[in-house]
Amino acid sequence: MTGSHRFADAPLGLLDHRPHELRMRHCHDDAFVAVVLEGGYQEAGDEGRFNVRAGDALIHHAFESHLDRVEARGARVLVLDLPPQLAATPHIRGHVADPDRLVRVAANDRAAAAQLLAEHYTPAPSAPLDWPDLLARDLRDLDPFALSIWAETRGVRAETLSRGFRSAYGCTPKAYRAAVRARAAFAAIRTTRDPLTAIAHRLHFTDQAHMTHAVTRLTGATPGWWRRSQLATRPA
Repeated sequence: MTGSHRFADAPLGLLDHRPHELRMRHCHDDAFVAVVLEGGYQEAGDEGRFNVRAGDALIHHAFESHLDRVEARGARVLVLDLPPQLAATPHIRGHVADPDRLVRVAANDRAAAAQLLAEHYTPAPSAPLDWPDLLARDLRDLDPFALSIWAETRGVRAETLSRGFRSAYGCTPKAYRAAVRARAAFAAIRTTRDPLTAIAHRLHFTDQAHMTHAVTRLTGATPGWWRRSQLATRPA
């Protein structure tokens, strides 16, 4: 990757969170799955807001951002590489019946533990917790709309909208929409052969230069770099 971008670590293996720990909004460049073993926490990120407990698993794709609010009991988590079988699932929150078995397997073979997780991952859909989650859902649709009109339609005071959303997600609605759109562009660049100008237009960027700036800011590399990197790894 180009540049000197800094991302938060997602250390594989066992991770302990302190009681009432607050991890402000941060971004990981690697994909992983966090399996909760003890305690619990609330995570608010680019794919929504979730309250997770022992046995729950959260999928994190590359360059997603989120914040974490740990409960009074603290939390113990097993972090594994994201198995390929789960990379495309739309259900980023799931459940595993025997997380302790994953720990035992991971002690000797983390790849085998990730495979076992993929085999026993059961999707666990979550409902929105409050209006900030409804707004986050609508922002993820990437259809342009005025925040003032959204607030009026939902009965949320305009002066409350940005403050309440920031309190829940750690960023403003505008910043959230920008990050989601940059990730959508990044995915399209790597998974399609569409011209970069067409991707920029489809995702409502002002122009290709605007998209280039957004993707570079998110990932540390330009759309052209990612496109060349992806083409180099495809079979001839």
